[in-house]
Amino acid sequence: MSEVFNLISALVAGFLLGAFFFGGLWWTVRKGLLSGQPALWFFGSLLLRTGIAVAGFYFASGGHWDRLLMCLLGFFIMRRIVTRLTRAPEEESNQLAKEAGHAT
Repeated sequence: MSEVFNLISALVAGFLLGAFFFGGLWWTVRKGLLSGQPALWFFGSLLLRTGIAVAGFYFASGGHWDRLLMCLLGFFIMRRIVTRLTRAPEEESNQLAKEAGHAT
């Protein structure tokens, strides 16, 4: 039972790390493009997001490869979720139009 709890905890940690990393990326792109110094925004964000993600993976895995894999799984699942949530409305309508065009 303890091992299952550890795996679920690693999965949840992966969700949180993914939300932070990809949500932070989305926020950085929105702010960085409007900034006078976009390189500073993007580089600073890259360092911060990557450092927190790597440290999070290290602590969540606890030196166990199976926990690391569960953490990575949560991270990539959250990538898909954040990508869907932050998609612009016109991208969705264009994607639906393309799919409908291929269906006929």
